[in-house]
Amino acid sequence: MTAETETVAQPEATGIRTAAGPAAVGVRRARLGLAHPALLLVGIVLASLNMRAALASVSPLVGEIGASFGLSSTATSLVTSVPVLFLGLGAAVAPWLARQLGAETVLLGALLLLAAGILLRVVPSVTALYGGGVLVGTAIALLNVLMPGLIKRDFPDRAASMTSVYTGAMIGGATVAAAASVPLEQSLGGGWEASLAVWSLLAALAAVAWLPQVLVARGRTGRNTPAPVVAAGRDVWRSALAWQVTGFMGLQSLWTYVLVAWMPTIFTDGGMARSEAGAVFAFNNLLQVAGAFGVPLLAGRMRSQRPLVALVTVMVGIGYAGLLVAPVQGAWLWAAVLGVGQGGAVGLALTLIVLRSGDAATASRLSGMAQTVGYLLAAGGPLAAGAVHQATGSWTVPILLVLGACAVALVVGLLAARDRKV
Repeated sequence: MTAETETVAQPEATGIRTAAGPAAVGVRRARLGLAHPALLLVGIVLASLNMRAALASVSPLVGEIGASFGLSSTATSLVTSVPVLFLGLGAAVAPWLARQLGAETVLLGALLLLAAGILLRVVPSVTALYGGGVLVGTAIALLNVLMPGLIKRDFPDRAASMTSVYTGAMIGGATVAAAASVPLEQSLGGGWEASLAVWSLLAALAAVAWLPQVLVARGRTGRNTPAPVVAAGRDVWRSALAWQVTGFMGLQSLWTYVLVAWMPTIFTDGGMARSEAGAVFAFNNLLQVAGAFGVPLLAGRMRSQRPLVALVTVMVGIGYAGLLVAPVQGAWLWAAVLGVGQGGAVGLALTLIVLRSGDAATASRLSGMAQTVGYLLAAGGPLAAGAVHQATGSWTVPILLVLGACAVALVVGLLAARDRKV
């Protein structure tokens, strides 16, 4: 089934709707000269590269950022917690914005907002630092929520493989950002501000690449603003299965963002040099690409994804336990085990949204629910870890609490992995 046929055959909550049949849409696409699916793929990959880069680029520098403003551990944790909080709050409005403006237009706006937020974050002011985090989190939330619906709509027969592509690109962007943060700081000679500001260029590039999709969307409707769509379907908020998918999404996000915020600090607190801690963190992100790319492909070939839930959750648990027992001595090993587990978990969580949905409309609504609740839950992770660390003077209790979250994630994940539809 072609992307155009899928759009006409069933309205969905991403905000895109056609005003004519498939033939007319194809003519409009051809007239615009934008019909090649490779262009859509490039846009998806470039947008996905931005989904974590602006977050991962902060982690190796968070200690220096806190020191430059004289922040406590708890206040420093807000540098990473505020964006994650707005991943949840932004996700709540994403479906409504897409119905009003169209998913493609909202995605373009999100990329521009992301570039602006990154630049605001480096203004020499604590208010700007946190305010930029608000914009960054909101922008990434819009990208996160709308991408599964677009993939379900435009690649209905290859949803799992396309999910692996965009999650792999998402984590690949985080890997490069984590690895480059300290070297960029040193080479640019402008401190942490110059290092973070570089990533606004990646967001701007993705916005330019996404602009043709906005023109295609306008060509579908024959007007500047796509007509709003009211999608029929079941209320996902009343579905037990939807809540199970949401629970797994939230808990895997929690354990991931605790590491995004504090992994380099855990190593440096143990005596590791800051440059090596950044390298280990980058290695962790690099290994996430393998899990994020491979697990969705396997999930799409299985009726029940329970073995994959058990695999990735146990791997994350082992990695966290390693950080508790020998954080510096086994740093590279724990980073590898955690990386494959983390990447596999996020890829699986996003794939479950698609696989548990019967159509693109449900995928969009379930994505909005899972990421709204999930990221609101996850936002408390870095903040709580920082506060408990400050109160106890060690990382033992924070890590034990995350291990408890892993146990809960295993239970809800096994329920979400059953072969059912929301």
